[in-house]
Amino acid sequence: MKTKLTLIIFLVVASFGFAQTTKTENVILITLDGMRWQEVFGGAERRLIAKKFVSDTSGLLKTFWAEKPESRREKLMPFFWNTVAKQGQLYGNRNLGNKVNTSNKMWFSYPGYNEILCGFADDEKITSNDPTDNPNKNVLEFLQMQKKFAGKVSAFTSWETFPWIINTKRSGVPVNAGLMKVENNPTDSEKLLNQLLFQQPNITGGTRVDALTFYYAMEELKKNKPKVMFISFDETDHWAHEGEYDKYLHAANYTDGFVHTLWEWLQSQPQYRNKTTLILTTDHGRGKVNDEDWKHHGAKMSYADEIWFAFLGPDTPSTGEMKGDQQLYQNQVAKTLATFLNVDYSSNKPIGQVISTAIAK
Repeated sequence: MKTKLTLIIFLVVASFGFAQTTKTENVILITLDGMRWQEVFGGAERRLIAKKFVSDTSGLLKTFWAEKPESRREKLMPFFWNTVAKQGQLYGNRNLGNKVNTSNKMWFSYPGYNEILCGFADDEKITSNDPTDNPNKNVLEFLQMQKKFAGKVSAFTSWETFPWIINTKRSGVPVNAGLMKVENNPTDSEKLLNQLLFQQPNITGGTRVDALTFYYAMEELKKNKPKVMFISFDETDHWAHEGEYDKYLHAANYTDGFVHTLWEWLQSQPQYRNKTTLILTTDHGRGKVNDEDWKHHGAKMSYADEIWFAFLGPDTPSTGEMKGDQQLYQNQVAKTLATFLNVDYSSNKPIGQVISTAIAK
């Protein structure tokens, strides 16, 4: 009898995917575009708090500087270090031997987001940031096709290129990006955001400020209760390219505040409380050889493939900073995200494996 029962369980799992083994029912993937691991793990960098990169050196030192890196990083990203580091896991502090890299060789945004979302690099087809439809299917699309998640997957991004990266025409995943209004039965708050959208400073082209992206995403959570959401912030990358280190640090700081507000709200809602995992990462790193290199990235900029991960949720052991010799890659995010939801993500191309240490057995 035991043998028959075991066989039945095996066949059910084989037919429908993973057995229910995690507490996570919702996942929110968050990216801080071009956010360096150096600031994430070490806070403000003294050599860059210079007059050529900062308009008010003394003010910035007062706000973000401390002698110890542990104090500096907490000043810069207090939620990250007071909550995520204590209740979740952080990967990518190379000073502790923990390494995370892109596997793509491009080291800029579209290839990085393709790798995060699809689970593999595509250095043959994804070679620019041009708004062209991504031929590769991604984990959001894969989940959208599952009955349990149909109509419960969405994306809110500051950078306007994401409808092409996610290929919303094919995938059916709704993407609100750049200067796009919410048109479908907007709430009063969404109507206000729609007005503010065209009263904001024009940072660059069709990209919007991150505060609007955040509050659009919050309204979606309140209104439609998605189970999977992707939120992509952009200002850290923008201000780095502009060479304005003070604004780069401030962007990292207030984005950390957005994540704090999000987490507190999630923990106040029955659908999300103790049932939601946050994944935080970045699309690429930045150079670090010369003083000017922090502004740049790309294949010709050494070290721009160095990135980081963070996980917070009911299935992630609270081990904080991961130490010791470990090598992880950006292509592991997609399958790990799906595994939190008890879904076995697969593709027509080899994908990165689950980050097993992030999910309790």
